[in-house]
Amino acid sequence: MAQIKIAAIMRAGAFSPNHIANDASILSNVAEQLRRRGCEVNVYSEEQLNAGAVTEPVVINMCREQRSLRVLGEMQRDGVTVVNSPAGIADCIRERQTRILIGSNIPFPESVITSTDVVIKDELKRRGIDKCWIKRADNYAMHKEDVSYVRTPQEAQEVLQEYFLRGITRAVISRHVKGDIVKFYGVQGSSFFHWYFPYDPDHHIDISDAGRSGRIETDLKSICSQAAAELNVMVYGGDAVIDADGNITLIDFNDWPSFAPCRAAAATAIAKAVMAMVKPRRRTSSSGSAV
Repeated sequence: MAQIKIAAIMRAGAFSPNHIANDASILSNVAEQLRRRGCEVNVYSEEQLNAGAVTEPVVINMCREQRSLRVLGEMQRDGVTVVNSPAGIADCIRERQTRILIGSNIPFPESVITSTDVVIKDELKRRGIDKCWIKRADNYAMHKEDVSYVRTPQEAQEVLQEYFLRGITRAVISRHVKGDIVKFYGVQGSSFFHWYFPYDPDHHIDISDAGRSGRIETDLKSICSQAAAELNVMVYGGDAVIDADGNITLIDFNDWPSFAPCRAAAATAIAKAVMAMVKPRRRTSSSGSAV
């Protein structure tokens, strides 16, 4: 039986601000896990993908360049299995993500989606939004300045003007949610889910009670799984805020993060999930050549 041939596409460095090595590591670990399962895995850059070098019938990728997503979309329409899907990756861009999550009744901060060349401070005042986060909406974050915390509508107006001068045309302004930040990582189609307080022991939520901690984890995993389904991404991560009453609000959701604190376990889970997708394909092709 022929080996399963898989292409692994690395993320372009411009879309890995401060995480180039970590992003490369998780993809490398997944590739190694797939090789241990008998697959032939070749690693490519986004430039090689766009040059037509990728011909494998299965693609795992961390792409974010618009051209790369178009190429992956064409490959997917031709029958190639692509993880994460290019449509899902595109839906993780801030504006689309915000519209989808709010429209799906997933807990998400009150947000204003706006062009950067408008006066927004009056709208923020009308909504009673003072402390808020401004994030570029027209693409993925490429610099730390693409996500800005402000304390007043006037400050928000000034940051929006800075975005405009930097050539950023759209922004999402989200109300600041009080509570403790948690980071999470998951893989749809598997039991893998990892979450933690990044600023521990500074968090204020009492999770000393195992039952309460378990409920928070169950609720968080359920919300994240629903978000992943709505955004159509299998490999995901992000941030949420949990308030003192245990209420959870998603504040960021990313396609294929670096999984830095749980890389080994995540790589195994991703590889298993990919194999589960590929095996049905192999069975349906049993009358001809194996994939």
